[in-house]
Amino acid sequence: MERGSDKHGHRLDEALAKETRALVTGGHDNREEWNSPEPSGEDQPEVDSGRLVGGTPEGLTPEDVEGRSRLASLLGKEIWPAETQQIRERVVDQGGEDSVIELVGRLPEGRVYVNVAEVWKDLNGGVEQHRF
Repeated sequence: MERGSDKHGHRLDEALAKETRALVTGGHDNREEWNSPEPSGEDQPEVDSGRLVGGTPEGLTPEDVEGRSRLASLLGKEIWPAETQQIRERVVDQGGEDSVIELVGRLPEGRVYVNVAEVWKDLNGGVEQHRF
């Protein structure tokens, strides 16, 4: 006997079908107001997709955030912990701009870094101030 679903039992299949039947055939939602999805479209607020205001952590400039982010996207998260030479090679392999390649070329030899914030600090970038 074919029920149409092998993930649910017969009762749950019927309940799911009943829940959506009015919406599909009648064009209206039969759920209670609290359970209905929020409408989208003209009644939604306008969103400014420009730069976020106040999104720069204390201790960093917007340029620090941009530079550190660019470096992090080249390095990825699977590299950590990483030695200086690994960082230089990864930036070149990922097609980093000449300015970024030159920047990581200034890192001290033989150092092991656990995250991009440590690398950025050694490159004389800003250091995020944490509040405790």
